[in-house]
Amino acid sequence: MGVLPCQFKGTDSAASLGIAGNEEFDIVGLESGIRPQMDVTLVIRRKDGSAQRVPLLLRIDTPIEVDYYLHGGILPYVLRELLAA
Repeated sequence: MGVLPCQFKGTDSAASLGIAGNEEFDIVGLESGIRPQMDVTLVIRRKDGSAQRVPLLLRIDTPIEVDYYLHGGILPYVLRELLAA
């Protein structure tokens, strides 16, 4: 539905990274486009001013899923396809 699906790598998890819910997040590595199963980096900015970089796996697994994401999700994609026909 237009949400960028990412997966932690290795043993990383929200708990192991101490994510409390009051952080700000950036995803870097998307500047040159999206490819299936590409590596990206999560930058966690904590309230104390510190930042942590964590590798993630982009869980857009197929080229058609890239198209779905770029159109805001599968429903907007399908509607655009229907209107173009």
